[in-house]
Amino acid sequence: MDEDRLYHDPALADFYDLENGWDRSPDFVFCKALAEGAGSVLDLGCGTGALAVALSGARAVVGVDPAPAMLDIARAKPGAQGVDFVEVDARTLRLGRRFDLVLLTGHAFQVFLTVEDRRAALATIAAHLAPGGRFIFDSRNPARREWEEWGPEESMRLVEHPRFGAVSAWNDVAHDPATGIVTYETHYEIRATGRRLSAASRIAFPQKAELDALLAEAGLKVERWLGDWEGGDWRPDAGEMIPLGTLA
Repeated sequence: MDEDRLYHDPALADFYDLENGWDRSPDFVFCKALAEGAGSVLDLGCGTGALAVALSGARAVVGVDPAPAMLDIARAKPGAQGVDFVEVDARTLRLGRRFDLVLLTGHAFQVFLTVEDRRAALATIAAHLAPGGRFIFDSRNPARREWEEWGPEESMRLVEHPRFGAVSAWNDVAHDPATGIVTYETHYEIRATGRRLSAASRIAFPQKAELDALLAEAGLKVERWLGDWEGGDWRPDAGEMIPLGTLA
């Protein structure tokens, strides 16, 4: 995969927490509850580290991400000293240790664009999961065609940046029906200066049947498929595909 400027460019990465507000998101709340009783957590695709830091203190937490700009933000957060942040691609990570809980949230699984990429990521989860440990990740349900709501008009918003002030933000999107890959552009225009920061990102929308097969191949067993982070069961029209499981 090519480096995505949205995460690797420090100026763009600086917008991540402003846009996402992870401490208020349902996946954040769900994973904090899931981590209760876990002595160790591996957070793959940890980004700016909000969840990893929130889970640290009472347990060993390792946060992994391939983007140094994101990890720089993570390491500067209050409480970050309780997390071991590692800069590496989740497809090739091998720490030589196992964890009670392995997380891959924020739809980070969708950056794996090919079957081979997804197979490698799931093998990493299996290699780091302790006996009796649990894993969870999320991927948007392709049947919902959520990308159709990511155009400029639908996504136009105003972001208040602590250094730049008011910033106009919007997205643009294109879907390749042959591969299922969606390319979405993110644009930030600083109103005071007119300076524009932009990045193009690519994500995949794998089908649930493919995930079922790859999970079994990786030696992972799904205990329950969730359809949202509020704990609802998966159904064909659910917004999310969230497998919660353990080693087979």
